[in-house]
Amino acid sequence: MTPIFDAARRRLPSALACAWVLIGVSLSGPSLGADQGAASRDAPAVTGKPTVKAEAKTDTKADTKIEAKTEVRTEAKTADVELKSSTEPKAAGYLVREALGVVLPNKKLTLVVKSKPQGGMATPAVDAPDTAPVAAPINSRRYIAARKAAMVGHTGPKATPMVGASPSGEVPWAYEGENGPAAWGKLKPDFNLCAIGKRQSPINIEDGATLQGPAEPVHFDYTPSNGTVVNNGHTIQVDVQGENSITVRGSNYRLLQFHFHTPSEEQVNFKRFTMVAHLVHKNAEGQLAVVAVLLEPGAVNPVIDKVWTYMPLDKGDRVRMPLGLLNLNELLPADQRYYQFMGSLTTPPCSENVLWMVMKQPVPISRSQIKLFTQLYPNNARPVQPVNGRAVRDAQ
Repeated sequence: MTPIFDAARRRLPSALACAWVLIGVSLSGPSLGADQGAASRDAPAVTGKPTVKAEAKTDTKADTKIEAKTEVRTEAKTADVELKSSTEPKAAGYLVREALGVVLPNKKLTLVVKSKPQGGMATPAVDAPDTAPVAAPINSRRYIAARKAAMVGHTGPKATPMVGASPSGEVPWAYEGENGPAAWGKLKPDFNLCAIGKRQSPINIEDGATLQGPAEPVHFDYTPSNGTVVNNGHTIQVDVQGENSITVRGSNYRLLQFHFHTPSEEQVNFKRFTMVAHLVHKNAEGQLAVVAVLLEPGAVNPVIDKVWTYMPLDKGDRVRMPLGLLNLNELLPADQRYYQFMGSLTTPPCSENVLWMVMKQPVPISRSQIKLFTQLYPNNARPVQPVNGRAVRDAQ
């Protein structure tokens, strides 16, 4: 510690004010061009050799020191920057750069912050020029945002997405409350099919109203694959990587992802099951086909056991499963007869012309597996929608 800092520390009273840092940057000389991809549009990039000086009062009893040096020179610049003793060095550096309104490409910024007694005169800053001008505080949006970030010690640009909203800022929707299923069609123009569509899912399937007879089998071509488990704020979903597909109606559909609802969204003869897994596929023409596997209490389900092992608890979080761990053949029922109908997505935007195949035979899931999911999502099922005269095939 320098003699000046040591003397200043001894003069400090017990009560100190929050920090104000006066930054003086003396810059001169020729510009060497723009920063390669790092310069901000509204902050001029500078190159050369700068000097950065700082003096401050803080609310700590001990001197606060953040080292500082850069290399550039141009016109003189000063700015007032408000800091707290709890501000992290990285956040302080980011705040100072924003306040100065310049970009220092690939340079190390160093600050020296000194303590000052409350209500007293600031201790002279080490190496600070006596003639350094002081500018009014910067009130730009970037500066205000940077100052707020520094005051809370937040150094990253990302924030946790709001529940029910995507990072792109889509309208939040929910399974209950004012943004629940009854309101989906009003939340956004793109969601209007949720309210006015005539081929919406899920539906109640009544055996007496189905087309019963022979139907082609669904050919499942599932292999050991990789998966990423996602907690998307509405359900637990597994994004699947690998060669997994089904062939039905003369078309091949590749498996994209599968996810879960409780209770089951589909009803059979007005009965809902404990849970359902929806396996979402897409063909080369962009058409969707969903296989619904009904789940009811019984033995431990091997696929769900693997997925739950890597279940992320935080909304928006993702966890990769080990290579080759996922084999969806273990999720399929032995009897692969099904109900088939044309419907929609069961979540906004409720897009229609989706081919649905609901497996008739449920598969087991243990009560502990059910409990683990319902503790996160106790009810994430859309109510059944009108059939509106649609044909439902009952494959015999």
